[in-house]
Amino acid sequence: MSAIVIRDLSSQEEYAAAENLQRVTWGMSDLDIIPGHALHAMQHSGAALLGAFDGEQLVGFVFGILATHDIPGRIDPVAAARLKMYSVIAGVLPAYQAQDVGYRLKMAQRDFCLRIGVRLVTWTYDPLESLNARFNIGKLGAVCRHYLRHFHGDMSGRNAGLQTDRFDVEWWVTSHRAEARAARKWHPLRLGALLAGGALLVNEATFNAAGLPVPPLNTVSRPGNLMLVEIPADFQAVKAADLDLARRWRAHTRAIFEGLFDGGFLVTDFVAHEDEAGRQRSYYLLTHGDAQS
Repeated sequence: MSAIVIRDLSSQEEYAAAENLQRVTWGMSDLDIIPGHALHAMQHSGAALLGAFDGEQLVGFVFGILATHDIPGRIDPVAAARLKMYSVIAGVLPAYQAQDVGYRLKMAQRDFCLRIGVRLVTWTYDPLESLNARFNIGKLGAVCRHYLRHFHGDMSGRNAGLQTDRFDVEWWVTSHRAEARAARKWHPLRLGALLAGGALLVNEATFNAAGLPVPPLNTVSRPGNLMLVEIPADFQAVKAADLDLARRWRAHTRAIFEGLFDGGFLVTDFVAHEDEAGRQRSYYLLTHGDAQS
């Protein structure tokens, strides 16, 4: 593998490669992918279409369009005051995952936004996918305070049979949080230190005979300054083995996140932990505060 180069897509062959990458990475059908001609047209009109190349091969890409940020109760006569980038899709070929390619693509997207004066990037993802949570919240420094129920409606493929709830995340690219991540100064949080410091664990999971995490019947409802919410460390494994259990996790965490967001909390970090039995555990950290800090 040669050095990975991040640059704009610039040819019909590369737009076609972006189509195929969507099929391979996300399991999309031809009905679901964003066609190459549409990617090209939107790029021509100001969208950010950035690719990761290993030689001539496109191995990953990120695509974002300019949009506006809705601020309730505020009316701006100039649209630029509400300008943001909506990151539509990103993907990296399986053989190139876990090699920092996705991170470099997002940093290039951040640089694009800084050049044109856009401070906010938003996108959606499944809050039960811990790898995405670690990347989006932990590694990039995005935050979340909005929960979207069944956002995409019924879907096929990996999402078949499960409501498509999503986190609507905010990445304030000029914030101290994002700048620290860009400078590689983020140090993963430790569960023991957070609990010792007064954080409350809302929903400690148990494990069934198959070794799958099971959400508790009761949750911690008293408020604290720091709240931890557990999610499955491998939700894909839960879905594959027990779809009913996956649906329980969806309903369980939906109620928790909606309640905490309504109470003024926002997701600000992610915690990975290996318990005494050697099982991987995953948690969101929620705090009160300003999303742009």
